[in-house]
Amino acid sequence: MSDGSEELGVNLFDPAVQQCPYEAYRRLRDQAPAYRQPGTNIYVVTRYEDVRRVLLDTENFPSSPKTAGLQTLSANVERQKKVVARFNERGWLPEPTLSGRDDPNHKQMRAMFNEAFKPSRIKEIDPLVETLAYELIDGFVADGRCEWVSQFCVPLPLYIIGEQMGAKREDMWKIKRWTDAFFKRISMMLPEEDEIEMVDREIEAQHYFQPIFERLRERPDDSLISVLVNTVIEGWGRPLNDNELHAEMMADTFVGGSETTTNALAAGMKLLIENKDVWHKLKSDPERYMKTFVEEVVRLESPVQSLMRFCAHDTELEGTVIPKGALVNVRFAAANRDERAFECPEKLDLDRPKAGAHMGFGSGTHHCLGAPLARRELAWGFQAVVDRFEDMHFADCLNDFSVHPHFLLRSLKALHIEFEVKKR
Repeated sequence: MSDGSEELGVNLFDPAVQQCPYEAYRRLRDQAPAYRQPGTNIYVVTRYEDVRRVLLDTENFPSSPKTAGLQTLSANVERQKKVVARFNERGWLPEPTLSGRDDPNHKQMRAMFNEAFKPSRIKEIDPLVETLAYELIDGFVADGRCEWVSQFCVPLPLYIIGEQMGAKREDMWKIKRWTDAFFKRISMMLPEEDEIEMVDREIEAQHYFQPIFERLRERPDDSLISVLVNTVIEGWGRPLNDNELHAEMMADTFVGGSETTTNALAAGMKLLIENKDVWHKLKSDPERYMKTFVEEVVRLESPVQSLMRFCAHDTELEGTVIPKGALVNVRFAAANRDERAFECPEKLDLDRPKAGAHMGFGSGTHHCLGAPLARRELAWGFQAVVDRFEDMHFADCLNDFSVHPHFLLRSLKALHIEFEVKKR
């Protein structure tokens, strides 16, 4: 049985393919749904039902490499040793994050996060999100133009999660530099020298947050970060240690809680400008269409394009045997445009039934715990657009619509727009 890698020659590490990967995803779904990326031990899974199977089958496809008998995610062991040494020498070596753990360890840790992100707490945050969305737009609305990513998409989720994590607003752009470092480090696209530089930036962040951890241990408060610092995890008999906290601050709070929402806000604006019929329909009745619009943005552009799982046993998928020890790249973005699961999947459809059935937030035990907050931020962000803009378009000669090179995530670098202000 062939995995199709030699015949197709699709290279998902190619920045040109990453720029617009959807035709490549279609070819993989049709011709090699369990595709070995040439030159690697990575198997890319692209069909909706197969993605769902991998996510739900935690016995054969665990989240931790150790569960699958592997020592590390990195194919370059020597580089990984240098990364580990750098963290140990200058900071705190990050422990596996929530998304990289398997039960019972994952379930025990997840219970603490569920408490931190429980619906009542998200409801308390909601007015902050609403207020900030309008404040940000009002800060540049008189200009009639903006760079949408840096002036709106970055600060909205970053300020919200930053406030919940005990950071000062005046430090947010410094924190953004640190989260950018983590974003780049996990891209699987960096040469070794650049990866070590990103590690050094992450260590700067660790030394910023360490005093906050220590203060909250002495004087807990009602913030989200205080919950993470002080909650004793059932089954562990202790709260998170420093190494675990530093891992979570980068991966599951600041990057997971801001970067992905930033990218969805940017993608959504681009889609609205490209699909004026959708824009007019959304404006006509936002109460009716906003929820579906948010789901369609996440489905169509999938800020998290994919994540890794591991193969613990030789497992057949779509006629291909994925060998024990292989990395399994679960391509949410390809599944979200699978014609087998969605009618006219390339269309932004405000009347799509069961619009939330996409894989943009994952599925199963590792379903994104920040999904409720992300949905609220997206809804308020685009509600502010509806209320403040009469119309908008791309600024002439300023956009190339390029995305950052990344094997796992999708992130628009910049989006220059001009707009007509809605009369109040």
